[in-house]
Amino acid sequence: AYYAQEDTQKVSSNKDSVQKSTMIKSGADALKKSADALMNDSLWEKKKVTKKDETTGEESEIEDYDWDKITKAVKAFISDYNDVIEQAGESNSKEVLRNAVWMTGTTEANENVLSKIGITVGKGNKMELDDEKLKKAHIGTLKTLFTGHNSFASKVSMKANSISNAAAWSSGTYKSNGTYNNSLSELVSGKVDEEV
Repeated sequence: AYYAQEDTQKVSSNKDSVQKSTMIKSGADALKKSADALMNDSLWEKKKVTKKDETTGEESEIEDYDWDKITKAVKAFISDYNDVIEQAGESNSKEVLRNAVWMTGTTEANENVLSKIGITVGKGNKMELDDEKLKKAHIGTLKTLFTGHNSFASKVSMKANSISNAAAWSSGTYKSNGTYNNSLSELVSGKVDEEV
């Protein structure tokens, strides 16, 4: 009876770790997607926007950045980033933790520039956004952080990909024929595409 109970506990703890890994993988995939969305050139192009003068009520068409779209993209990125930090903190995988620590280190290194656009790093290494400060931020600062090969968004995207891979590997098992069973990555990649 003791061994049967021990086996049951092992199975349920393995199931828990697979579920955790699944959550970490899907969270990291979502973060990669939102970081990549910030790096999309079309987000940073000026568009014809209709502005309404609050005092006269007159509408005029001007060329400006789509601040609502930029704000939405930054908020999605921050939300996904915070989810990954929280989930990775509960992981048993050294590789997931190592990549998450590296990612928070990158955020810390960019803290001064991030604060210029209204992003602060608070409790538990999570980011917080001041919408008003973001909308008043210099577009050059935003582009420096979120566009280009070596930008903050690019580095976070790469680490999110590494966290996703580490989570997939940590939940995989070997089959009796010696091949690696990584059904988690197939299952999760299908699920992320459905959700997004």
